Amino acid sequence: MADAIFMEKLTKYYGKNRGIVDVDLEVEEGEIFGFIGPNGAGKSTTIRLLLNFLYPTSGTARIFGKDCFRQSHEIKELTGYIPGEVSYYEDVKVKDLLEYSITFYRGDKEKYRKRMIELSERFDLNLDRKIGDLSLGNKKKVSVVQSLIHEPKILIYDEPTNGLDPLIQNELFDLIKEENKRGTTVFFSSHILSEVQKLCTRVAIIRQGKIVAVENVGNLRKKYYKVIKIEGDIGEITLSGAKNLRRVDNTVSFLFSGDINELISFLSKKHIENLSIEEPSLEEIFMSYYSKEEKRNEHIQMGA
Repeated sequence: MADAIFMEKLTKYYGKNRGIVDVDLEVEEGEIFGFIGPNGAGKSTTIRLLLNFLYPTSGTARIFGKDCFRQSHEIKELTGYIPGEVSYYEDVKVKDLLEYSITFYRGDKEKYRKRMIELSERFDLNLDRKIGDLSLGNKKKVSVVQSLIHEPKILIYDEPTNGLDPLIQNELFDLIKEENKRGTTVFFSSHILSEVQKLCTRVAIIRQGKIVAVENVGNLRKKYYKVIKIEGDIGEITLSGAKNLRRVDNTVSFLFSGDINELISFLSKKHIENLSIEEPSLEEIFMSYYSKEEKRNEHIQMGA
């Protein structure tokens, strides 16, 4: 399958400050691809480079085979984009803004207007209100409609759920899946792990400007640690797959990546007052991957 997005050694420095470094990444046409990392990891920098809002220090990037820095105009006609932070002229009506957006694209303008109305109704967006009168969530709805109005071939979404309430988030997820079934490629950036798990087939993890892993989401789930917290007298933890053990009074917590049946069997023999099993924070998962990368680099530098 052809690449929708291709990056090779893509690097951006802001003066002496790191943006991203030597990013190699391929996104297949027709997939929903997750791009996750903590705030400041380089997600937005990467996206702004893809859309030619920034110029790279070095490296290459292509979307559908088109050079992101020489053929940006052609790429933008194929792209629906939602930025992490939405900013519009405050005195403009929503309808006027979206009508103006339609003029950017070749194609059937009446079809695009019909789509504008359908999407606005779906997201309960009042077209007659001024942008300045809208809440943050409603401004984000405007960006969702604007990104889809011209039936783009690829969606590039940078933290698109910021400001949306849970019901609208779910509506957005449903819409993304519908667009994907029609063949649209989706590049979905987030720092919220559960969002990526709901939508994506593959995911890249970026930390401190570098890609530390590219994983199938199914495999990623299997590798995840669970955070186990137990209150009670349980004695020594003898479970394989348990790490980062902490004890405070009669509460013990640890990360667990072993067989869940082994955990249940172990706990069934203990006197437990309370138990919680939670997802680890995204930063904990990143630290796990990053630690592996650090060890690998250290191993190489030592000449092994």
